Amino acid sequence: MPRYPPIDPFEQGLLDTGDGNLVHWELCGNPFGKPALIVHGGPGSGLSTGQRQWLDPGRYRIIQFDQRGCGGSTPHASDPATDMSRNTTDHLISDMERLRHHLGVDHWLLFGGSWGSTLILAYAERYPERVSEIVICSVTMTRRSETDWLYRGVARFFPEEWEQFRAGASEADRDGDIVAAYARLMEDSNPEVRTRAAIDWGTWEDAVLSLEPSGKPNPYSVRPPADLLAFVRITTRYFSNGAWLEEGALLAGARRLAGIPGVLVHGRLDLSCPLSTAWELASAWPDARLVVVADSGHKGSDTMNEHVYDALEKFAGR
Repeated sequence: MPRYPPIDPFEQGLLDTGDGNLVHWELCGNPFGKPALIVHGGPGSGLSTGQRQWLDPGRYRIIQFDQRGCGGSTPHASDPATDMSRNTTDHLISDMERLRHHLGVDHWLLFGGSWGSTLILAYAERYPERVSEIVICSVTMTRRSETDWLYRGVARFFPEEWEQFRAGASEADRDGDIVAAYARLMEDSNPEVRTRAAIDWGTWEDAVLSLEPSGKPNPYSVRPPADLLAFVRITTRYFSNGAWLEEGALLAGARRLAGIPGVLVHGRLDLSCPLSTAWELASAWPDARLVVVADSGHKGSDTMNEHVYDALEKFAGR
């Protein structure tokens, strides 16, 4: 359960990126508190109002934003006319730095998980002097090897669901790069093709998490249609391009995080993001502490929540 009650933003707006995109942002908590940026997952999931309940609103100035193409940011990726060429990891890093300048923040704590951990690491390795601490749950670095595991390797646990997912791609693509195949389907001119592909993708994502004892069932496929379309279009684009990161670049660059305290909280039961990724990162980042949660998967658990709360509480007074 969330530690703090729901809160509404005291300020919000749209950040003009200068290239036709408007990035939605919100501020909650204490206007004079310690700045903390929440980086959402996906990519393309949009900000979660529940995530702000993890931070003490009396001590943190809580900052959230919708990454390009999703949530309240425009243009929305669910619209097939939206140009996706200006939606890359580099663009998101620039948006974060532009937002920091816009809000007058000197340095901030970064908090997030899943895809959010990749974006956090990419930003922090580029601007380490702007990061005070990092708290990550469900670590991923979006290496091609990790993507291949999530959309092919883990199929050994879900053979029936995998065959249904594979069948969603065209016959010519089923034995090749299935992520790229779905990315092409999400750019199809036929709305029925895009909708079917989004549903098939969300169903597979749900299957991978279906063995976890905690969390809501079917967290992907129950999303509103426009949000699901945006999520799948953005995710397939990013993952089919390796997030525009050289393979292993974030792990190799972890030495740039020296001096930044970090807490990595990872569930041992996480099939979508195996624990080995968090272990590798913690081994390469001297100031990071890895907490392995025995009863948690990707969707978290009460035990995982407590470890995240404890880290954020500790850093609030730092």
